[in-house]
Parts: sequence; C-alpha cells; structure tokens
Amino acid sequence: MPERGAQDTQGPIPTTADARAPRAGAAVRRTSLLVTLVLGGLTALPPLSMDMYLPALPEVTDALRSPAATIQLTLTACLAGMALGQLVVGPMSDKWGRRRPLLIGMIVYVLATAVCAFAPNVELLISFRLLQGLAGAAGIVIARAVVRDLYDGVEMARFFSTLMLISGVAPVIAPLIGGQVLRLTDWRGVFAVLTVVGVLLTVVVFRWLHETLPVERRHSGGVKEALRTMGGLLKDRVFTGYMLAGGLAFAALFAYISASPFVVQEIYGASPQTFSLLFGLNSVGLVVVGQINGKLLIGRVSLDKVLGFGLAVIALAATALLLMTSGVFGEVGLAPVAAGLFVLMSAMGLAMPNTNAQALMRTPNAAGSASALLGTSSFLVGAIASPLVGIAGEATAVPMAVVQLASAVAALLCFLLLCRPWQREHQSPSSASGGPAPQK
Repeated sequence: MPERGAQDTQGPIPTTADARAPRAGAAVRRTSLLVTLVLGGLTALPPLSMDMYLPALPEVTDALRSPAATIQLTLTACLAGMALGQLVVGPMSDKWGRRRPLLIGMIVYVLATAVCAFAPNVELLISFRLLQGLAGAAGIVIARAVVRDLYDGVEMARFFSTLMLISGVAPVIAPLIGGQVLRLTDWRGVFAVLTVVGVLLTVVVFRWLHETLPVERRHSGGVKEALRTMGGLLKDRVFTGYMLAGGLAFAALFAYISASPFVVQEIYGASPQTFSLLFGLNSVGLVVVGQINGKLLIGRVSLDKVLGFGLAVIALAATALLLMTSGVFGEVGLAPVAAGLFVLMSAMGLAMPNTNAQALMRTPNAAGSASALLGTSSFLVGAIASPLVGIAGEATAVPMAVVQLASAVAALLCFLLLCRPWQREHQSPSSASGGPAPQK
C-alpha cells in the first residue's frame, strides 16, 4: 500500500501526458535557448558568489586580522542564507508566481553584495554575506521550479544536465576571474565584480524571463498551507531519500570548496593562480560527466543506477583522499591529492542532476516548495560542513577528507535505505527513464 506523502498532500502524481497538459502554453518557451541561458545564469549565481571569492580567502584572513576558521564563516553565512531564503522564496513562488519573488531577491542581492565590498571588519562582512545568501536564494529555488513547470520525466533530467553545462562554466571561470582580480586589486574588487554581475543578471531576468506558473496552478494558502505542503513532502520517504542523498553529496562538494584554498595554497604552497586553474579543471570534470549523464546515459540506463554509481565513486574518492592526507602512503605531493579531488568533483555530475530530477518528478503540484526543501537541505548541510574542515587548523587536510567521506557514505546509505530503488525499478516502465513510480 502506498505510503502517505507528497502525493497525499498535493493530489496524485499525474501521468506524463497529464502533467504536461496544464503546461501546453509553455511549449514554445521549452525550445527557447534564451530561457535556457537565463535559467543557467540563475543557477550559476551560487558558484559565482562562492568561487570568485575563494582565491581571496587567505588575503581576507590577513586584511581583517581574523583566523581562518572565522573567515570561513563568511562562506558559511552565505550558504546558510541561501538555505533559509529558499524556504521563504519557494512557497512564495508557488503562491505569487515565479517572476515577482525572483526580481525582488535579485535587487536585494545586488545591494548586499555592494555593501560587502566596503565591509570594514569581519563581523559586518559575515552579516551581509548572510543577506547576500538570503537574497540569492531566489535565483536557485525559482530556476529549479521553472524547470519543473516546463519539463517532465526524462526531459527534465536532461534539462538539469544541460543547466549543469551552462552553470558549470561559472565554477570554471569564477576562480580564474577571482585570481585575476587579485592581480589588479584586493579582495574587495571581487565583490565589486559580483555586484556588476548581479545587476546584469537582474536586467536579463526582467527583460526575458516570462512567468511560467499559470494563475490557475498557484496556491492560495499562506504560511500554514506552505508548512502543510512541506510536511507532506517530507512524509514521502522516497522524496526525502533523494533530498538527503543530494544534500549530503553537496556537503562533500562544499567541504572541498571551503577547504581547498587553504589545502592547495597553504599546505601545498600553490599560488592563487595555480589554485584557480586546478579548481577550474575540477569544474570541467563535473561539467563533462554531467553531459555524459544527460546525452548518453539518461534514457538508456536507470537514473537510480547512475545515481548509485555516482555516489559510490564519490565515497571511493573520499576514501583515497583520507588515506593520502593522513599519511598512510607517506608524504604525497599536490598531484595525487588533486587527482583524488578531480574524481570526486567529476562524480558530482552523476549525483546532482539525478537527485534533483528524481525528487521533483514526485512533486508536480508544488515545485516551488519541493525545490526549496531540496536547496535548503543541501545548503544547510554544506553550511555545517564548512567550519568542520578547518577545525584542526590550516596545517592538515585530514578534516576535509573526513567530512567528505562521512558525507558520501551517509548519502549512499540514505539513497539505499530510503529510496530503495530495487523495489521501484520493476513497477513502472517509466522508472528506467526516471518517471515516478508508486512506493511500496
């Protein structure tokens, strides 16, 4: 007998044809390259906000005369803001549509980023990084909700992989831009560049991103209704399994993001430019594997099989990193550690788009709230992981590897124990291509 969950709260999940019927008016926009680029820009905002700033972390530590663990809180604050902001913006977008909350969030993001450029101390910087994250959450959650408005089934999974190609350019070029900005000015210039990027993206959204949620499909309830909807989503064991698996995989990714500037530059003595190149190479690996997922695997191999394989590779890469950084193989140089990080990052191209697609396919009638829960869980777990990687100081990379391994193993267990893909694979022909199947 099916478990009560998201389906009970929001109505039964329609068939693929039924799910597309209310969105027939969006068919033209589905083929628009411009809409794809706009959504890619919105999903690129978090890596831009995070990764352009990474090469400057050691400089910020010196400039503001604060320990590395305190400076890493500027990352944690932005991440926590993005997590909490999604809980607000997601239900708002289900009630009022996608455009209005998105534009408000983008304007606040621009103002908060501009203030960060002039922050005189670490306390003010942390505060406005929090506000920057709260406002930037609008782009993340609404971009995913728009994808759910326009796509379903295999098409949605493929589109998430396409978005990874577009948004994946951001982590490739962001550290490179950050490293070059540091050649011309100090860390404050990084926030000045982010402010300009925010202004341009706001103009593009205002001009070219049209409303994708028809009035008849919006929710009329307030906070109580939003909480009830989210509660129903969390009661769906399979949705929760994908949500936790994706969030914990993101924690392994963010452990790398927050620790790698110190690991590569301080422990292994690389320059900011070398760090930026290595970071960009890892991002290329993520993008390439994401495209293999979208172009070659989806439609041929079950999304659950691809997802399980990706999570297993992440766990194996984290194990290798822990063995290397803890001295089991003796003194190792930067190259082996960089290789392990490359494998870990590349495997994210199998995990991230498929967890999002599988979870959102279970929630056609509350895409904003579902997107908010997916994003919030990821960013909250990432915010917890960020300070843990620096708990032993700047002289060892062991905490980074421990956090990555623990997160990867936990993600794999959540996927196996909650999603139980072997129970659902034979129940519906659509399950091999990512369609929803009833729970047992």
